Amino acid sequence: MLADGIAIVGASMLVSLLYFGHAYDSQTLQQIYLYLPLYWGAALMTRTYSIQSLTSLRYSQSRSMTAMALALTLMIFVAFFTKSSEQFSRVSTLASLVVIAGAMAWARAATQRLIQSSCGPTAKNVLVIDDGGAPVRVPHAWHIDSREHRLRPDRNDPHMLDRLGMFMTNMDRVIVTCPPERRKDWALVFKGSNISGEIVDPEVQELGVLGAGRGHGFGSLIVSVGPLGLRSRAVKRAMDLAIAGSATVALAPLLLVVALMIWLEDRGPVFFMQQRQGRNNRLFWIYKFRSMRVEKLDAAGARSASKDDDRITRIGRFIRKTSIDELPQLLNVLRGDMSIVGPRPHAIGSLAGQKRFWEVDPRYLLRHSLKPGLTGLAQIRGLRGATDSEADLSSRLQADLEYLDGWTAIRDVRIIFATLTVLVHDRAF
Repeated sequence: MLADGIAIVGASMLVSLLYFGHAYDSQTLQQIYLYLPLYWGAALMTRTYSIQSLTSLRYSQSRSMTAMALALTLMIFVAFFTKSSEQFSRVSTLASLVVIAGAMAWARAATQRLIQSSCGPTAKNVLVIDDGGAPVRVPHAWHIDSREHRLRPDRNDPHMLDRLGMFMTNMDRVIVTCPPERRKDWALVFKGSNISGEIVDPEVQELGVLGAGRGHGFGSLIVSVGPLGLRSRAVKRAMDLAIAGSATVALAPLLLVVALMIWLEDRGPVFFMQQRQGRNNRLFWIYKFRSMRVEKLDAAGARSASKDDDRITRIGRFIRKTSIDELPQLLNVLRGDMSIVGPRPHAIGSLAGQKRFWEVDPRYLLRHSLKPGLTGLAQIRGLRGATDSEADLSSRLQADLEYLDGWTAIRDVRIIFATLTVLVHDRAF
């Protein structure tokens, strides 16, 4: 906070000296008196001063820039309602903000180097106590063996509690790995200590536990939360409707021509409908332009299309090569079954080698926490076509899980634009 204050005052006075000819200009002092407390307040609200800011340069610099922008907005708001905005020079104010931003970025880089040289890679003191449980190694932490130091969670021995307190002094985090029968004793010791205490439970890793909850007379492990909050779901749905609606109208002539060509070739149905698994593991009917002969359609999807597949029609080969056969899925997006971007939905009978997809990797079901998409991260990386081996599915699944890890609208836009470069693909058959 002191360094930020020095940066704000120093930069403002430097710009005042260069612009007005003297550092202690009354306008500059008024601006400092207003901006400095606003910045500190905004910085405290945006966690600019936190342990993470001491260890992560990118986090620290981004938070300080956010606090600067918020403080500037508040300053403009105050100046407008107090009718004092005319007293501030726009040139000097803008120049001061640029210099302040540079000074803060430099100060944070210097602070981080100082922290790392004196405290190491982490700014937290972590102690791991091995009391006979599953082995645990935490980078940059102190590890001790309770048997070697004759430590035990004996709540009836004040001297033992004193020794435990000595080991835990100045620790930000203490982790104990012990047998199940001693977990309660360690928990009570932690609750009576002024530290953050944790007890290792192997099932937490196995179940992928995200947190814990307590109800009326019971406790629970939180193992799943929706990957998108209400606001993110609303933004994503609005994007889907805007893009799918516009695309359907713009591509209507193409859709009609393709539909007519499919019908003229063999007088069969224009669309192919197949059940796929979507969000919440619910089945839905996916729409595609029919690209195979009617008598050889595979509703279950047990056989993936291959390069020289004898089931594919002449027009079907073209629309598959150019991905035009997928365009009717815009209707699925409008219906709410699918999204523009998301993990591609697979036929429930699909095989990777000789196994069903979910038999290859149990994480496969995680894909169903979001709506399936017309395109996705796996598709723009060229991971499409037949899954001849388990490795084909594994690489695809890894990309899908990467997409699930932190959705942003910007990333969806990037994937959409990247999709335009892979519409025609040597694996699209």
